[in-house]
Amino acid sequence: MEFRYLKLRQLITGWVSYFRLADIKTKCQELDVWTRRRIRMCYWKQWKKIKTKHDNLRKLGIDNFRAWEYANTRKGYWRISNSHILALTFTNERLKSLGYLSFSERYTQVANF
Repeated sequence: MEFRYLKLRQLITGWVSYFRLADIKTKCQELDVWTRRRIRMCYWKQWKKIKTKHDNLRKLGIDNFRAWEYANTRKGYWRISNSHILALTFTNERLKSLGYLSFSERYTQVANF
């Protein structure tokens, strides 16, 4: 995941720098929502087994019953990435601490420059 964050940071920096003259604030916000959902999906997909999903949800602060319930879901990766449980565990602050640089933050840095 560190490599993904590195490549994503490079892509975001280049994309925002290229389009900084345009008014892309709303587009950046839309891309942030989609990208965060995609990152949540990558984590969920990385935790392949039910036990791994359960254990990682427990580590992230979800109670035992709910962690077991979501770990056993048959929903697809993309659908579960938009669930309430992953939004609670992978908050925007947590993703930022893991290394995610959002489009909106980068746009405000470049726009103020």
